[in-house]
Amino acid sequence: MIQTQSRMIAQNILIIYPETHKTRIAVYLNTEPIFLKTIRHSDEDLSAFEDISSQKEYRKKLVIEELDKNHYSLKKFDIVMGRSGMVKPVSQGVFKINPQMIKDLEGGLMGEHATNLGGQIAYDIAQQIGKEAYMANPVVVDELSDVARLTGHPKFVRKSVFHALNHKHVSSKYAKAINKKYEDLNLIVCHIGSGGVSIGAHRKGRVIDVNQAFDGGGPFSITRTGTLPVGQLVDLCFSGDYTQKEVVDMLTKKGGYSAYLGTDDIEKINQMLASGDENAKLVSYALSYQVSKEIASHVATLEGNVDAVILTGIIFDSEQFLENVKKRISSIAPIALFPSVNDFEALAQFAYQVLSGEVEVMEY
Repeated sequence: MIQTQSRMIAQNILIIYPETHKTRIAVYLNTEPIFLKTIRHSDEDLSAFEDISSQKEYRKKLVIEELDKNHYSLKKFDIVMGRSGMVKPVSQGVFKINPQMIKDLEGGLMGEHATNLGGQIAYDIAQQIGKEAYMANPVVVDELSDVARLTGHPKFVRKSVFHALNHKHVSSKYAKAINKKYEDLNLIVCHIGSGGVSIGAHRKGRVIDVNQAFDGGGPFSITRTGTLPVGQLVDLCFSGDYTQKEVVDMLTKKGGYSAYLGTDDIEKINQMLASGDENAKLVSYALSYQVSKEIASHVATLEGNVDAVILTGIIFDSEQFLENVKKRISSIAPIALFPSVNDFEALAQFAYQVLSGEVEVMEY
């Protein structure tokens, strides 16, 4: 049962947020940020590890050292939140991290990704100080409609892997801004991150269709290929020129901008665009084109009843990219822009709700 407290003393929240080449940490006092830090990891640093899970101790050590250096004792934290990882498909909400979840994260149940380290590091630190660790709206939140799961062959099933935390957070913020509830709206949400692109149809608070943003399809991104011509992919897989790992890396780490432009560094890509590089301009325009098509497809998903299209991700700070998308989708519905992605804010709000008894915590 959820118990609501009218007043709550100040609580210290620690958030662990791993990404491919960095580990971000945040300290919140209730819902106010008081410390943010990004720890960067070079290719050379990470090359010493066989896989993502083996990076845990290395990254955890750096997190603890950074907190200690800034005079944040672990014992002062009341709760630890980990960035959502690729666990088994779950409903939206907050989950307590338990040994079974750790097993699934370590084993890469739904895939290998840096997000899997968020839960592992958060759990270790929480165990060390006698507190609980949680994750919220993991990337495997699954609310797909039955019809959206069909692919074209029963051996293949569409899966829900997307930026659920951000999708839900910006949708709730937009609903609040117009004095409505998220659960009362039909929305198309487009998130373009440093990794993948996810575009989902939200019907009355549930994401009934979304592209599988990790290795499954949709628009390409900075490092991912998105949907590829199936026949050509089959030929490549059986050519004998690539191992399975090399093909998976091509799909998830070495595709998109990285493959076309030779870099996944956003600053370098922006410099290429600013200098008038024709190839960079074409690739950028192609991404805006693919994103627009995917957004438009969900007009059909929502049967033409769309209250708003929400665009989120720092790429929309580019006026040209934004205009390239808007000119194709502006007739669908009002457009709401949230270029800054603040998953820290979302996780801190969930942590505060857990501590104050305002949200039901689910078991994994």
